[in-house]
Amino acid sequence: MSIIFENLGIDPGIIIIVLLLLVIILVVQAISGSMRLSRLERKYKMFMKGSDAQSLEKTFVRKFAQIDRLYEAKEDHEHSINFIKKNFDMIFSKYGVEKYDAFDDVGGKLSFALALLDKENTGLILNAVHSRDNCFLYLKEIVKGESYVMLSQEEVEALRKAVNFGIEELEESEN
Repeated sequence: MSIIFENLGIDPGIIIIVLLLLVIILVVQAISGSMRLSRLERKYKMFMKGSDAQSLEKTFVRKFAQIDRLYEAKEDHEHSINFIKKNFDMIFSKYGVEKYDAFDDVGGKLSFALALLDKENTGLILNAVHSRDNCFLYLKEIVKGESYVMLSQEEVEALRKAVNFGIEELEESEN
């Protein structure tokens, strides 16, 4: 074989050195691969610790069923939230109350005006007038903060409180 290398003009010592370097590189790669494999095997054993493959599969099935139930609950909640948003415009979200004495001979501020409004200031005013013998209840319609019939001073004050509902608390929290 040395005759072949001599005919090619290559020194056999160089070939041996190159082959030795190649063997060293391959040994280092084999050791590195072995170390990676042992790390992966340790992680696998920790993952499987205390469980056989069948119980692990059951755990996965149980977790996927929980995810499905959570997704269904999320869908139900979204439906409920959309229903609430759709109907929120129709509820009375503001109110104002003004208590007063309707008659001089009746004290204790038993009469009252109650304004109930939605977010667009549309709603109603209930005015309960209490006397010694009777109690009268009057209802007046409010559209966008305005009444088409004349309001008493107490009803105007109840309407003002309802229109400004939440604004006073907001201003106090800002200060």
